[in-house]
Amino acid sequence: MKHKLTLSFITSILLLTGCQSTANTNYQQVSMQEATKLMETNDQYIILDVRTPSEYTDGHIPNAINIPNEIITDQELTQLPDKNQMIFVYCRSGNRSKQASRKLADLGYTNIIEFGGIIDWEGELE
Repeated sequence: MKHKLTLSFITSILLLTGCQSTANTNYQQVSMQEATKLMETNDQYIILDVRTPSEYTDGHIPNAINIPNEIITDQELTQLPDKNQMIFVYCRSGNRSKQASRKLADLGYTNIIEFGGIIDWEGELE
């Protein structure tokens, strides 16, 4: 009986550990200030606004492209053909950008940087 309980306990721990490791998928989360510094030191990146089209039209970070979070599913994104390109992801407050970053990682994108919401952006807007 003791052996069965130990084996059951170890199996449960391994399963929980496995679930926890997939919950934190392959994207980097940085502050707005860190993202700005990274943008200044790199020139081959995409800024991805995952808000709705109307929010994007109301004002967005210069040169950002708009792919709403709700559009990102398990289908390939023709607007983002290079899965290794650096992609900075933002929304209004940071919730949708985290969701979109997880979905992009699940699609195989390898260089995702989630930096929160436009409400913290101190630069100019288009």
